[in-house]
Amino acid sequence: MVKTLFGGIQWAVFLLASSIAAPIAIANVFGMDSGDTALFVQRTIFVLGIACLVQVLIGHRMPINEGPAGLWWGIFIVYAGMVGVMYETMEESLQALQSGLLYSGVLFIVFAYTGLVGKMRALFTPTITFIYLLLLVLQLSESIIGGLVGIAGEGDAVDPVVVIGGAAVVIVTFLFMGHKTPWVNRYSVLLAIAGGWLLFVLLGKADAIAGTSESLLALPELLVFGPLVWDSGMFVTALFLTFLLVANMMASMRVMEVLLKNTFSIEAQDRVKQASVASGINHIFAGLFSAIGPVPISGAAGFVSATRNPSLKPFVMGGVVVLAISFFPSLMALLAALPAPVAYAVIFAIFTKMVEMAFMELREEADHQQAYKVSAFGLMIGVGIMFLPPESMAQLPAILAATFSNGLITGTLAAILIERYFIWKKARKKTGAA
Repeated sequence: MVKTLFGGIQWAVFLLASSIAAPIAIANVFGMDSGDTALFVQRTIFVLGIACLVQVLIGHRMPINEGPAGLWWGIFIVYAGMVGVMYETMEESLQALQSGLLYSGVLFIVFAYTGLVGKMRALFTPTITFIYLLLLVLQLSESIIGGLVGIAGEGDAVDPVVVIGGAAVVIVTFLFMGHKTPWVNRYSVLLAIAGGWLLFVLLGKADAIAGTSESLLALPELLVFGPLVWDSGMFVTALFLTFLLVANMMASMRVMEVLLKNTFSIEAQDRVKQASVASGINHIFAGLFSAIGPVPISGAAGFVSATRNPSLKPFVMGGVVVLAISFFPSLMALLAALPAPVAYAVIFAIFTKMVEMAFMELREEADHQQAYKVSAFGLMIGVGIMFLPPESMAQLPAILAATFSNGLITGTLAAILIERYFIWKKARKKTGAA
């Protein structure tokens, strides 16, 4: 029981550390005050806790935590820019987004029961998984390194004290991850965060815990942005977005399946349909509670690899802990005080495992020559888009702007199309020869 509890706390800390930035950033874009921001963060964390439990109980049944979907993050930012153009007020824009999450939830379930999700599974070959993982790490590397050296916003200078502290936490995390003592290895992330937090307190680089005048217990409210509305433009956006989120979900599942099989000799069941239904339920919850749409996070594989703990019991406990924490504003304030460089230092160590997994996956590809060609196209396109300024996409329709400003999604989709072309060409040659 103690082992499960500590494992659960470790999962909860990892989920919160990797998820809290998105709702704060979105609240800032929409001009929410500190009170509304705190409530938006609370509702998002509440939905993420539910989402983890729904997936592990009726969905994919793997230790993959849910986090705010980067695509929804992009759509929120795009729709904030539509205020005064398509929507008169911020509230109207948020109301459309809230409704869009429910549209997406229904579409997830429709895709599952029409068999579309099952057909998409074949697209995620070892080559595509390699490209997806490498682009994921490359896309996040700027934020990770920036956070690690104390750069919170544009124009911030590198803080030498923070750099030294962050580097120390990275080294300690790797030492814990590779430690011969099983319990140190298993709880490496939790120990690194606790030790790093203490170090930053001693260095004088940890923020004070914000006081809260709110009541001890606060329950998340329903439909905060107003009643549900029908918005045809948002429905079209949700349709394409859901397709991309299904691809994201399957990539995360594929990465975890490979890890469980190769490292822990555990065969994962084929539960793509169930995972899509669970994602639909989670998006409906996100819409009802006016939060951000969740998606299974590929970084979970790096976390499981680092802690060497694929058991579902600690994961379930982690989901329960996150859910419970979301009801207590004082606990949310405590977790929000975690020094960002400490969180990024631990995430840096975890994501190095993702790079290892990417190259191990590419090694599994039978046709290496084809894999290298597809990888070249996918990585060039994906990384190239990462260097484009986001405002360059401002004139495109919302869904295109959100997609083409995301190098991870665009590079992966390009790689899928190119690989399908090579496979079709090879099959045609065989048919002609026959």
